Amino acid sequence: MASYHVAPLERLIEQFEKMPGIGHKSAKRLAYYILNMPKANVEELTSALIQAHEKIHYCEVCCNLTDKNLCPVCESSMRDRSVICVVEDPRDAFALERINEYNGMYHVLHGSISPLNAVGPDNLCITQLISRLSDDKVKEIIMATNPTVEGEATAIYISRLIKPMGIKVTR
Repeated sequence: MASYHVAPLERLIEQFEKMPGIGHKSAKRLAYYILNMPKANVEELTSALIQAHEKIHYCEVCCNLTDKNLCPVCESSMRDRSVICVVEDPRDAFALERINEYNGMYHVLHGSISPLNAVGPDNLCITQLISRLSDDKVKEIIMATNPTVEGEATAIYISRLIKPMGIKVTR
């Protein structure tokens, strides 16, 4: 019995399966959805993907995602620059911004220390954080890493680096 095989469809499904949280069934559903889209919509989707990939990069100050030199938070003169909230992922900063209660700055690490996954301090944006603390403007660091073993280890590691600077660290 011969199997039915359409190479471009299989390749599209394989690409979707590489995405986090997308299994084979979801990848298939997305592939068939795209095949049924009008060509103009597929071109818009493709253009948006390419544009996002080419234009989005890390903010020069906080390492959050932006399409400019500075993200909107670092660009704002209305933010409290004496407090920095340290988060693991850009999504964490976006979630805190949606609450609309925090008026300080952010620093995005882009991960957490995880020896089992070969992620050490040098793989994170810790050096950039430490360099931000040299001007005496920052009075408090809020360690908002995730409540996991890795998040706790990262918070402890950074707290030990900051302690000699006399900056208050809260969790």
